[in-house]
Amino acid sequence: MARIAGVLSDPPAAAGAADVARMLAAVAPPGGASQVEALGPAAFGAASTGGRVALAARGALLVVADGEIYNAVELVGRRAAAADVVLELIDRHGIDEALARMNGDFAFAAVDRSSGRAWLARDRFGVKPLYYHTRGARLAFASRPAALFALGGVDRRVNRAFVARFAGLHYRTFDNDPGSSPYAEVAQLPAAHLLEWHRGGIRVRAYWSIAEQPDFEGSEAALAEEYRDLLMDAVRRRVEVARAPAFTLSGGMDSSSVVACAARIAGRPQTAFSTVYRDATFDESRDIQSIVGHAVGDWRPVLVDTPDVFSLVDRMVRAHDEPVATATWLSHYLLCDAVAAAGHGALFGGLGGDELNAGEYEYFFFHFADLRQDRDETALAAEIDCWARHHDHPIYRKNAAAAYAGLARLVDGVVPGRCLVDRVRLERYRAAVNPEYFDLGSFEPVMEHPFRSHLKNRTHQDLFRETAPCCLRAEDRQTSAFGLDHFDPFFDHRLVEFMFRIPGRLKIRNGVTKVLLREATRGLLPEETRTRVKKTGWNAPAHVWFSGASLARIRDLVASRSFRERGIYDASVVERIVDEHEDTIATGAVRENHMMFLWQLVNLEAWLASLERPC
Repeated sequence: MARIAGVLSDPPAAAGAADVARMLAAVAPPGGASQVEALGPAAFGAASTGGRVALAARGALLVVADGEIYNAVELVGRRAAAADVVLELIDRHGIDEALARMNGDFAFAAVDRSSGRAWLARDRFGVKPLYYHTRGARLAFASRPAALFALGGVDRRVNRAFVARFAGLHYRTFDNDPGSSPYAEVAQLPAAHLLEWHRGGIRVRAYWSIAEQPDFEGSEAALAEEYRDLLMDAVRRRVEVARAPAFTLSGGMDSSSVVACAARIAGRPQTAFSTVYRDATFDESRDIQSIVGHAVGDWRPVLVDTPDVFSLVDRMVRAHDEPVATATWLSHYLLCDAVAAAGHGALFGGLGGDELNAGEYEYFFFHFADLRQDRDETALAAEIDCWARHHDHPIYRKNAAAAYAGLARLVDGVVPGRCLVDRVRLERYRAAVNPEYFDLGSFEPVMEHPFRSHLKNRTHQDLFRETAPCCLRAEDRQTSAFGLDHFDPFFDHRLVEFMFRIPGRLKIRNGVTKVLLREATRGLLPEETRTRVKKTGWNAPAHVWFSGASLARIRDLVASRSFRERGIYDASVVERIVDEHEDTIATGAVRENHMMFLWQLVNLEAWLASLERPC
């Protein structure tokens, strides 16, 4: 892996190389070696592990890159470092054609001294991060905001809109503006975007998008075979470049499919790590057993019992440069520590599988909406009945009334395919934020609808503005904190483009999700794993973590002078939420607790406190 940084200036800055060296020192991964080179208006640098070459220079071109180009052999005739591939493609074809040809997870900067032009680019799904800051004719970029602050002259002042969303809204809102960051003076290059710099002026534009195309009409068996081939190839290309890989493993289809493909490719079972809990609410140990001994020969359960949440959050915030979206990432942080301690260099996961395969429970509503839009009332009634039969829950009820209430709340019903903001989810904690700090009533999430299908639009929203961005960012920060590379084969763009042409009936059928993936993994996964209908879901028992002494500590935090002087929260509303959470846990009442709100509060406070300390 590599962390990259650089400065572009017009005229060239005399201190450019020294500035970049200072930036890299702030974000270098464990055991990373740094390189810095200057050319024309640019000074670029990288701190990389595993002996990787992250800088390439030839003639008038200089490139620095984080990540991997998986089709390097097809593009340049050999397996090569990302920086070398990018340089050669730009030299042969120019920047636009270079980006169109690459299949990879990357963030890079390139400069052409002969034209005075430079480019920043990020992969199609934002697997690799890239931030930048402009002042006058200078542009600075880096893999993390901390590197930009080390440059000097970049204020750590927070983005108030982000702070308010983190304090009082659902985590799905944090990345609704993909070009912003938690800091007022730091921008983020969105996924699938290119920034062009020329003599101090910049232009940012998308270089790739997913467009509406007709659904495939092939047989289910033929499509499943094609899906399997694509997934297998996506895993193979990543395994070939991974150093001593390990695999995350839950009880679900996605991570199991990835490790099963890797085992088939290698011809032997793989090593997998799972977080497990004494509390049964989110523990998946029993479900995981069906694949242990099949594709997994060495299973390493990482017990997350009663962690010191406050101490761990402080460590995580330092690695992230921001608060961390959900409590699940605390478990993942401890898992990464165990993976690195066991001598592995890379971690594979199943991120993206839920989005592509309609694996989240809320996707049922959008499938229902498509059936209704197609006037297939018979199929709609049958699907609602199967949904209720398979997935009813004492808190989250599944029945016809709940289905039609969800449709009324979540889909437009007039504009084809248009999904609506989930107001219930959005506004649950809005009252906890002081409107004098930021008026959350003025925030209206962007809901794009490039497709006629509600299900496809919901998937697109999750990939680019909701679930995927915060998960990919968290995974990147946490693996890099322990010197690990990370790979998510479901984010191979060929696989994503393929799945956007799969009809909804091959994603959800008879109340069961991931229909085509289940067919594609026939003979690859154990039948118990492949046919399991109910899912625990990747989560963490933060309701237990925030009880007893931990909850008392939160009360002390809310009562503190610093908390109240910041003026972000309405303290009386927060106190009521804490009381309700305590009562829910103590009585075992059948209702939602407030663990995610408390997680966000603890993270936000830890981050803000870190900004008050000297750099």
